[in-house]
Amino acid sequence: MIRCIAIDDEPLALRQIAGYISKIPFLSLDATFRSAVKANEWLQENSTDLIFVDINMPDMSGVEFVQGLQNPPMVIFTTAYVEYAIEGYKLEAIDYLLKPFGLKDIQRASEKAQSLFELRAFRDKMLAEGGTEDETIGADDDNKESISVRADHKTTLVKVSNIIYLESEGEYVRLHLADGTKLVTLFRLKNMERSLPTSTFMRIHRSYIINLDYVTSYTKGRVFLGEDYVPIGENYKEAFARYVERKY
Repeated sequence: MIRCIAIDDEPLALRQIAGYISKIPFLSLDATFRSAVKANEWLQENSTDLIFVDINMPDMSGVEFVQGLQNPPMVIFTTAYVEYAIEGYKLEAIDYLLKPFGLKDIQRASEKAQSLFELRAFRDKMLAEGGTEDETIGADDDNKESISVRADHKTTLVKVSNIIYLESEGEYVRLHLADGTKLVTLFRLKNMERSLPTSTFMRIHRSYIINLDYVTSYTKGRVFLGEDYVPIGENYKEAFARYVERKY
């Protein structure tokens, strides 16, 4: 069960989100607050796994509230103002819900939180049993043709050749696969980098590793992988340029 709290200065919006939470079986609502200041006071003495918080509030914004937490739990931002989305994602929020949203929207966001919650529990269990973080991502030193990835409540065997690129999202990584599937799993990009063959994969940005076999074109600051593209970081431009000279 994931324990959560909800914060919104609008009474109607707060009642609505509390009602939605009551319909999601894996969520347990501990408290609701109409003030981020009051929620912060509550958190001094209590803990929670997940926070639903409105961004635009008069006493303290949701962004300021989360920035002020020393060890913030998972966060799902809610707001009526789309321009605040970027600020929310900078804080590595689980999701961002634009008002008015319905039960399906909040359930989808909550399922993302559930996946991350279970991945963290799996990682912590492995580490408690004497494993390493590398082992929690299923790195296979004897066979680089595939890796096992813990995602979506199960362990999936992924062919390395089917990975187009990897995208870092804070403490977890999104794998973009050739069939259009996207898998989100909990570990750092640097750990995944060690489990992939260097002959095929290259880190071209602090947040991206690409499969060189899928490169279709490139410009000064971007690499195109079919219809997708990823940026080239300043610290990685020289290495990519050397690869291009050798390859082409």
